[in-house]
Amino acid sequence: MRRSLLPFLLATMAAPALSQDVAGTNPIIRDKFTADPAPMVDGNRLYLYVGHDEAQRDEMFNMREWLVYSTTDMKHWTDHGPIMNVSDFKWAKKDAWASQTIKKNGKYWFYAAVEHDNSHPGKAIAVAVSDTPTGPFVDAKGSALITNQMTPKGTHSWEDIDPTVFTDDDGVTWIAWGNRQCYIAKLKPNMIEIDGPIREITPPHFEEGPWLHKRGKLYYLTYASLDRATHRDERISYATATSLDGSWTYRGELTGSGKYSFTIHAGITEFKKQWYIFLHNAALVIGDLNGAIGRRAVTVERLEYNRDGTMKPVVQTDAGISARNPGK
Repeated sequence: MRRSLLPFLLATMAAPALSQDVAGTNPIIRDKFTADPAPMVDGNRLYLYVGHDEAQRDEMFNMREWLVYSTTDMKHWTDHGPIMNVSDFKWAKKDAWASQTIKKNGKYWFYAAVEHDNSHPGKAIAVAVSDTPTGPFVDAKGSALITNQMTPKGTHSWEDIDPTVFTDDDGVTWIAWGNRQCYIAKLKPNMIEIDGPIREITPPHFEEGPWLHKRGKLYYLTYASLDRATHRDERISYATATSLDGSWTYRGELTGSGKYSFTIHAGITEFKKQWYIFLHNAALVIGDLNGAIGRRAVTVERLEYNRDGTMKPVVQTDAGISARNPGK
């Protein structure tokens, strides 16, 4: 979620009303504005963690809580309600921004970006834990996992946002995050401390919203990109590597920008032998509130791979996964 926005983004953008709800169409959540989707598969169910956009009128962002939904068929979603409020982190003062949850050692670990209080000014990354994927989640550390002061070479106070967490085949969990600069580090087995150095791995046009996943022998770093020379809206780009300790190879753009939205944020997972990419746009209308920079809506598309491991470009659609799968 980029924060240094140009003045033209302050204006509310008009969006058309959507047709009647059809299972599998986009946006997939129609009764709330949701953003920054983070899927997690647990058994026969996919859980989707999202931020809750509550901006009114010309507000840019107003996000105070995180929500979770789940599905067994990718078309019908169960609303499990809020899992946490930013106030549950006593040391944070506002901004329930992008998050991700993973399961490890029988517990569910939730990592999220917030605004730290004045003791450590700037954005920070929090960690919470629960015995179930739907909560309740509680602050696992009592303080921030990552603060702005831990990345002193950064260029601005909101660089420490948008965490993505990934457990490798050897059982080691990694965390990546960032805005303008992209960072990566290992987590200790307790899941609440950084283990070793923080490295910068910023790929071309990196803006924010990194997401780590692995398929076969390749690691993927997907992220919101912004080529300031040619675009005004974020797109999704990606890079690959053969080791999380190694260098990353830039692979180009994966998607265009989200409809009516300056920001975009990807979450990727495999579920029941099909890969999916979750995104957000600003195409949803609820009552007299249309989509805007602070009122986004989560979408989903199928994700396909080429034989060499590169990902096929994703076209964002209104039909979503209700359309016939072109790869089948």
